[in-house]
Amino acid sequence: MKTLRIGQIVPSSNTTMETEIPAMLRAREALEPERFSFHSARMRMMKVTKDELARMDAESDRCALELSDARVDVLGYACLVAIMSMGRGYHRQSQQRLHELTVANGGSAPVVSSAGALVDGLQRIGAKKIAILTPYMKPLTAMVADYIEHEGFEVLDALSLEIADNLAVGARDPRAPIDISRRLNTANCDAVVLSACVQMPSLESIQPVQDRLGLPVLSAAVCTTYQMLRTLGLKSHVPNAGELLSGRY
Repeated sequence: MKTLRIGQIVPSSNTTMETEIPAMLRAREALEPERFSFHSARMRMMKVTKDELARMDAESDRCALELSDARVDVLGYACLVAIMSMGRGYHRQSQQRLHELTVANGGSAPVVSSAGALVDGLQRIGAKKIAILTPYMKPLTAMVADYIEHEGFEVLDALSLEIADNLAVGARDPRAPIDISRRLNTANCDAVVLSACVQMPSLESIQPVQDRLGLPVLSAAVCTTYQMLRTLGLKSHVPNAGELLSGRY
């Protein structure tokens, strides 16, 4: 069987998406026949500020071309807040532009974004009212909440950890959200986004928090993995990764 090539455009300081996405797809390999390889291109970004995010996004075109040179089977834009900071609905524009660049380069690849994948994932499970946890400063969290609400959801609670240094975000304990999530008001919520950031590790917390709350628990990384699998026409089942990757969607 052909090994499917997973491409990711990541911030230069991101250390999480190249661990969590492969971890989920490797876990899937124990259950399903498909095999994967992983390939990345990087955009410069160290501090999670609006200006730096805008400068970083401008590098995404170059990254898409580099990954299409490798003839990846799917390409993921792995920075949620960079997309959302560019304005409401920007994930659609970004995905279309980057896909067209791969086509022009002779290496056509479908493009998903973590921002678009989060919106789609919430829609897939039928969520309307949510709570979110982010590592961002409060103004960026408010912007993320606004972006999500513009897509038709209601953010009932949003908790900001207020960490501007992206390396510090990536260095966090992946099980820290288990306890932090207790500070979220999840009353009347349909789902919880345990990490609305692809840099804040949370994979090891997804299933324990979901089991405790009895609500679907997602993350930007989980949604990106789901969207990649769906785009590739594959069964969206990853063990112990929450409701969205249960195989029911």
